[in-house]
Amino acid sequence: MGVFETIPTKSALKKALKKKYITVNGAIATTATLIKGGEEIKLSIPKETKPKKQFHFPLNVLFEDEYLAAIHKPAGIEVSGNKFKTIANALPQNLQTSSLSDAVTPQPVHRLDYATTGIVLVGKTNSSIRALNRMFEDKLIFKTYYAVAIGNMEPSETINSDIDGKPSQSNYQVKESVTSERFGTLNLVELHPKTGRRHQLRKHLHSLGHPILGDKDYSLEGLILRGKGPYLHAYSLEFEHPFTNEIIRITDELPEKFGKIFNGKAK
Repeated sequence: MGVFETIPTKSALKKALKKKYITVNGAIATTATLIKGGEEIKLSIPKETKPKKQFHFPLNVLFEDEYLAAIHKPAGIEVSGNKFKTIANALPQNLQTSSLSDAVTPQPVHRLDYATTGIVLVGKTNSSIRALNRMFEDKLIFKTYYAVAIGNMEPSETINSDIDGKPSQSNYQVKESVTSERFGTLNLVELHPKTGRRHQLRKHLHSLGHPILGDKDYSLEGLILRGKGPYLHAYSLEFEHPFTNEIIRITDELPEKFGKIFNGKAK
């Protein structure tokens, strides 16, 4: 990594190798090519002859400047991947093209699960994509989620159980609780993940015996709410802008389905 300005991530480098865009001393490189030093390494990306089919899907843009953007992700759509209908494929139709010299097609720099709603952060230039990726790795982007969790919970707690054999930490605080004929107690919970493991918040709350309402993958017998999806929302992001040095705080209001359970709103 670091050889090409136009390849900001390891996954992008692997794709370039797979498509035979990289040569070493004139020979097509693969992931098995060894670099000893002094080689001539070239990147050749052919110009597209066919315009890409555009995915027209209106997004709510929460923040945008020349470097980055943040959008609201609704439930029921993937952030990225091999499918055509993804947030990534909808970004060019919803964001302004950056005028900076290293502008690229906007790319999400993190993911939310298919059914999870909330903020997705997007890079609009090569340098911002690299900077935001580093900030996530260095835990310099502070995330707040809200969830509806089932059962009688402690008012606040730090969860340190490992996920997939890796150390993981989440903090939560109960903001509001209501009684439920079917579920006993439902809690509006504010969550702060300190690590970024896959399904971390869902797994951590399940490990305490307080699964997220509507989460059929991490549920307890008899406490499954079908058809609604998990009540989990990426509510806010706070970080220092990597180029302007401003403190950026972006919030995304709770979905309507939360309001049907709780009269109060997250603060």
